[in-house]
Amino acid sequence: MLQHEWTVMAKVIAVSATALLTAGSSLAQDQPGPSLHFASNANFDEAGRFAPKDFGFNIADVSSAEMLDALPDGVFGMIWVGRCEGPDARFQETVNSVIQHPKLFAFYLADDPDPSGRWRKTCPPANLRAESDWIHERRPDALTFVALMNLGDEAEPRFHPDLRPQITQVDLFGVSPYPCRRDWPKCDFTMVDRFVDAALKAGIPNSAIVPVYQTFGGGRWTANGGGYRMPDAAELREMILAWRKRTPNPRFDYAYSWGSQNGDIALSGSSALRDVLKEFNAN
Repeated sequence: MLQHEWTVMAKVIAVSATALLTAGSSLAQDQPGPSLHFASNANFDEAGRFAPKDFGFNIADVSSAEMLDALPDGVFGMIWVGRCEGPDARFQETVNSVIQHPKLFAFYLADDPDPSGRWRKTCPPANLRAESDWIHERRPDALTFVALMNLGDEAEPRFHPDLRPQITQVDLFGVSPYPCRRDWPKCDFTMVDRFVDAALKAGIPNSAIVPVYQTFGGGRWTANGGGYRMPDAAELREMILAWRKRTPNPRFDYAYSWGSQNGDIALSGSSALRDVLKEFNAN
């Protein structure tokens, strides 16, 4: 779920590590965040245990009723769908296998859907609406989720207005600025404001925005010839601060990613970042 290549390097800001740590502690004490927390990819260890639970995560990345059955008390499942083909037979089979499960939280309908077909296979908004409606008709309390694709760049992000809830009937939308880059001298946390503003402009209400934190770096992910780097603990604190100023009460938040997908270092490989999220997830 990576942003498209950027063409204009955004302005960067510098904040001392001491100030970040102080702000993070104050935030954790005085401004409680969401109570639900998700980190995608490779959530289960070799023993079949939901490993992110140790760090306050309570939404699991799952794909079957058997995986939902294996979740511990207090943890619910996000079911990956990822097709955008409408409620065809395969979709119905996937949804029907879990739709009444007591551990079900939401359906992850699409990652970076592209209505234009310019960057990926075309994902018609009508298909997302048909999928979301099909789910809501059978279980109204089940949520549908889409992670939005940035059709612009980091300086001027843009989201497709045809994905807004009034058209797709999707409940929640992930917005994912990834502000830490190998070829930038500092993480650019002002990206959070720009991405939220772009989502609002596209018709996504603040109440439907899910903040996505960058918890990966390195590997084969690229951005305009450069790459992404893992934030350090202080930088992750500042990232969370920037998000909580703009979306203080999201339905859940999303750390991308728990497991590595492209040769990168991810949250499962960073004890420092896991400790930061454990602190924030406890409040």
